[in-house]
Amino acid sequence: MIRRFGEAVRADQRYRRRPGAYVILERDRRFLLTFQEAPEPEFQLPGGGIDPGEHPVPALHREVYEETGYTMGAPRKLGVYKRYCYLPDYGYWAEKVCHIYTARPIQRLGPPLEKGHTAVWATLNEALVLLTNEGDNWFVANYFGN
Repeated sequence: MIRRFGEAVRADQRYRRRPGAYVILERDRRFLLTFQEAPEPEFQLPGGGIDPGEHPVPALHREVYEETGYTMGAPRKLGVYKRYCYLPDYGYWAEKVCHIYTARPIQRLGPPLEKGHTAVWATLNEALVLLTNEGDNWFVANYFGN
């Protein structure tokens, strides 16, 4: 059974399945997060949606580069979780299936390509406060926390 975080499933909503790949990037006990300005300001693990026909690992490489400007190496899958939410960027309710990885940040090639994204380095304690998505927070706390 896949662990679920966040809002309860709403019986009055139809959900579209949206797979995504996200990564915990750690270097010297600091974690690379992405800050997304809109639609709501939010700190997140780098990553995002897996396009139809795309494998999770190439999607993860693409998303990390777009959101942080960094390349990454040696991804290793930690687990998966679900959350049900409204995606204002896309205008629909989603059953997000979030594949969580850990990897090494390699090199910053430039600023994030996605408008409104900023790469932010945080300590473990800062990351646990900044990450408001319960699933992302749980994975960081359980794999790198106390």
